[in-house]
Amino acid sequence: MSIDEVIRLLQEIKDLGESGKETVSKAKSTAKKAKSVAKKVKRAPSAYNKYMKKKMAQLKKKHPRKKHAAIFKQAAKSWKRSPDRKRSMK
Repeated sequence: MSIDEVIRLLQEIKDLGESGKETVSKAKSTAKKAKSVAKKVKRAPSAYNKYMKKKMAQLKKKHPRKKHAAIFKQAAKSWKRSPDRKRSMK
């Protein structure tokens, strides 16, 4: 639920009058939670995440019929030998 939707719901509840006081307080707490979630910043992907994304794309292109799990295992094994791994361990 977006912040704009929560604000719109709060306004509708206020229009209902006294019967919606409990609902208003619940909606306000929901709006606060939505704002705090919206403020969170995503963490930058690690060297492993970047490597796996690149390697998975290469392997899927090379082996389109192979199952995802098998390709993932292959990419994970290749991470052990990768120079990117050695740089990220420093």
